[in-house]
Amino acid sequence: MGDRDLSMGPREGVTYPLKVQYCGNCSMPIEYCEYYPEYDKCKQWLEKNLPTEFEKVKIDEEENAGGEEEKKRQKRGGKGMLKSKKKEDVPKLVQVSRAPRGKKKSVTVVSGLSTFDIDLKVAAKFFGTKFACGSSVTGDDEIVIQGDVKDDLFDIIPEKWPEIDEDSIEDLGDQKR
Repeated sequence: MGDRDLSMGPREGVTYPLKVQYCGNCSMPIEYCEYYPEYDKCKQWLEKNLPTEFEKVKIDEEENAGGEEEKKRQKRGGKGMLKSKKKEDVPKLVQVSRAPRGKKKSVTVVSGLSTFDIDLKVAAKFFGTKFACGSSVTGDDEIVIQGDVKDDLFDIIPEKWPEIDEDSIEDLGDQKR
């Protein structure tokens, strides 16, 4: 049952690609040229050396261009240029609260520092070194500091960032996270 004569050629009903053609510019198969950063040079090479393939590419582009703007391709790197959100007129207010963590332990939550254009990662690092504890950025505008350091923050925040005065720091008391 397993003995098949391989010299018979292709099986009936199965089509095989004739030959993969490679681009002389980017050295990739022609169907992948559009993902190459210098796609215009690939198109020029195709037009000059393989005009029939260039016509196919041109027809495909015309079909895809129907009502769609030019594709914005990512050049290199992670998420590219992230668009910053427009800031609404949010009141400039820093809120400090304490949340329980386990039975006897607690964390201090600071929010609202980004309304003063303060980098949250830098602030978290500062709080961690100042209080010799763990501190991290969670959420959009929230820093969690391990331990109950709420009372110390009323003095330290205006000292570190003079644009924040003591009146713009609000104590929310104990809260659930």
